[in-house]
Amino acid sequence: MADENAPQAAPAAQVSPTTPTVSPDGAQASPGRGQEGQGGQGRRRRSRGRRPSGQGSGAQGADTEAKTGPGNDAKASESSGDHQPHRPRLPHLNRGEAAQKEQAKEPSAAQAVGRQRNRRRRPPREHGSDLEPVRYAVDGQLASETSSDTRSSRRANQRIGRSRNGRPVGRYLMCVHRSEDMVQIAVLEGRTLIEHYVSRVGADPNQIDGNIYLGRVTNVLAGMEAAFVDIGTSKNAVLYRGDVRYDREDLMDQPNKDVRIEHLLRPRQVVLCQVTKNPIGTKGARLTQEVSLPGRFVVLVPNSDSYGISKRLPDDERRRLRKILGDLKPEGFGVIVRTAAEGASAEELGRDISQLVEMWTAIEANAKTAHAPALLYSEPNVAVRVIREEFNRNYRGVIIDDREIYEEVHSYVSSISPELADRVEYYDAAEQGLPIFELNHVHEQLHKAMDRKVWLPSGGSLIIDRAEALTVIDVNTGKNVGTVSLEGTIHQNNLEAAQEIARQLRLRDIGGIIVIDFIDMTVEANKEDVMRTLKEALARDKTKTQVYEMSQLGLVEMTRQRVSEGLVEALSDTCPTCKGRGVVFLDVDDV
Repeated sequence: MADENAPQAAPAAQVSPTTPTVSPDGAQASPGRGQEGQGGQGRRRRSRGRRPSGQGSGAQGADTEAKTGPGNDAKASESSGDHQPHRPRLPHLNRGEAAQKEQAKEPSAAQAVGRQRNRRRRPPREHGSDLEPVRYAVDGQLASETSSDTRSSRRANQRIGRSRNGRPVGRYLMCVHRSEDMVQIAVLEGRTLIEHYVSRVGADPNQIDGNIYLGRVTNVLAGMEAAFVDIGTSKNAVLYRGDVRYDREDLMDQPNKDVRIEHLLRPRQVVLCQVTKNPIGTKGARLTQEVSLPGRFVVLVPNSDSYGISKRLPDDERRRLRKILGDLKPEGFGVIVRTAAEGASAEELGRDISQLVEMWTAIEANAKTAHAPALLYSEPNVAVRVIREEFNRNYRGVIIDDREIYEEVHSYVSSISPELADRVEYYDAAEQGLPIFELNHVHEQLHKAMDRKVWLPSGGSLIIDRAEALTVIDVNTGKNVGTVSLEGTIHQNNLEAAQEIARQLRLRDIGGIIVIDFIDMTVEANKEDVMRTLKEALARDKTKTQVYEMSQLGLVEMTRQRVSEGLVEALSDTCPTCKGRGVVFLDVDDV
């Protein structure tokens, strides 16, 4: 025991007498040395100065680090007069070894924060850099060829194209033209252009409809009932509450009406989703977790038990397909039979379903190893996609002026409809001396579709103006003066306008809210006739539309589903002078 009456040294020298202080060079320091300099701080500085060069590791280096570690922070505060409890030194160990073991067991707060910062600073992975997405393809022969000597069967009647004098006969013609930076597809009914598709060559960020991604939630907005998801594109996609898929058993404590999006999603959560609407303007793509894989004859819906058959098929064909579907439907998958399945056999439907199931298995395998955001499934190019959705015996031909696209499309048609493969033709513009769009008068009709004013056959006109929230179409008599009466002239002009409006909406791919201002009619029968003509013309459009009744002012309100940007936006850029306003303002100083 030390003598209590002995003179006490400075507070920095109050060290346990049973444990001598060890200097960095291994010598024992007396308790009274702390009086020199500025207490404990000066002792530590001198100790660092006496460290031999090149001995920064091992027990001596660790002992030096221990003097600045958490174990000696208490001693520094004690030497400065702040009496704070400190951890007792372990017996039979010098302070360097004790501090090393303590730091190994419990890292300091600064070290923990540093590790978190290092984790946050990891560079983000580029989606698709280490993962090859699954791509839609038909392996082998999907459909069997139907010979022309079986015309009595339903399958032959629906699959074999008609011909006259050895030439194919059909209502529609498809022209595929490839330029340096884009691929254009024109669909003509007779000689009239009714649909036009545009796709950029390569990976087009605005053409991702149908792709499946492994995304990461970046933000959840409870007030908007939506979440923003990073899928690797320049703009985050949006996932609404109604498109979120969840298991009701996981939320038993929440009533069904009270299940909110913040209960289902959280930031940084990884979700598997599919694009249902391409990014348009400043808006990102729209997503859904109800994933589906379209094939030639069926659409496969994973994790579902529902099934359906296209309503465009006749009733007897729907009954036949329903019987076949009961034996082919895989467990855990929903199946929707498409219109193209009319006349298809059970073997053809089974092959289509099997290929889609294999594709989904590959997508699930990629999802388990991919790092979000990542592209898991990619839709084919626009030519194959339109062929898959549209091509049937009603087309008299598909003309393509690019050899690579021709080979791909011909191989695909030979797999899905071998009896129609001879209708896919390669067009050599250099040999023919005229571009494919010029030969079929597509360019001329495209220029008219870009105009604001559209002329009607009788001399009337349509004025189509697009605003931020809606599209307005004004019907005028123009040069149409009629021959009988004013009511008859207006009625005939409105009938022509109704048919042309349906064609222009389909050709220009106008979506959203549409307001049509027909010329006022006094006879109710004439109003009903115009509305019936408009609805029948819109029925030929595969895009979903909703038409409301004519108001007392002669206005018709309707909506058309918007999937992608329209024709005008795809083939134009905003004017750098007027910024899209359409007018150039005068300088105020010059007025």
